[in-house]
Amino acid sequence: VARAVWRPEPDLATSTESWLLAGGPHHTVLSTAVGLEALEDFARIAETELLLIDAATDQRQFAKELRWNQAYYRLARGL
Repeated sequence: VARAVWRPEPDLATSTESWLLAGGPHHTVLSTAVGLEALEDFARIAETELLLIDAATDQRQFAKELRWNQAYYRLARGL
């Protein structure tokens, strides 16, 4: 069913692994009605993490981004 409305980028293996690392089964949003800029604005206003899995996603870089984000959000909570 998802394949009818979503094409995995950059490929199925990378997008699936990234999605799982990011906690995808519990924290997922898929929108074709709202653009990336609106989602970025909302994440900034809500002070929440936004992770983008797209054609440019590199698995190693994505994993590093998750680790850096984890440190950032922990520090930001304490300030």
